[in-house]
Amino acid sequence: QLRLVESGGGLVQAGGSLRLSCAAADITFSMYAMGWFRQAPGKEREFVAAVSRSGGSTYYVDSVKGRFTISRDNAKNTVYLQMNSLKPEDTAVYYCAARWALSNNYYFRGTEYNYWGQGTQVTVSS
Repeated sequence: QLRLVESGGGLVQAGGSLRLSCAAADITFSMYAMGWFRQAPGKEREFVAAVSRSGGSTYYVDSVKGRFTISRDNAKNTVYLQMNSLKPEDTAVYYCAARWALSNNYYFRGTEYNYWGQGTQVTVSS
């Protein structure tokens, strides 16, 4: 069982920045494709960003393109989500997710991921 622990959430004003981190307790972290999802109150969980095992391929939902950046440090077993120019509509609980990947692809469907963190709250005030 892969354990994922998110951190870095908080309260920020619109236009501000936050960096989320997701640490994995597994020495084979480099074999996992990683993703970030979010869920706002009363809404379904939505995909935000994904990164391949090597970090060389990334993919974003249109609403965050140009504002958010996903990256990973396989030496530190950690994936990051740098969030800039935050908007009130970015307010949600953010979850990181992982799946064992035989190929160096990214994945954007929640059903494709096997492991989930507990989530971290991001609140953007207007």
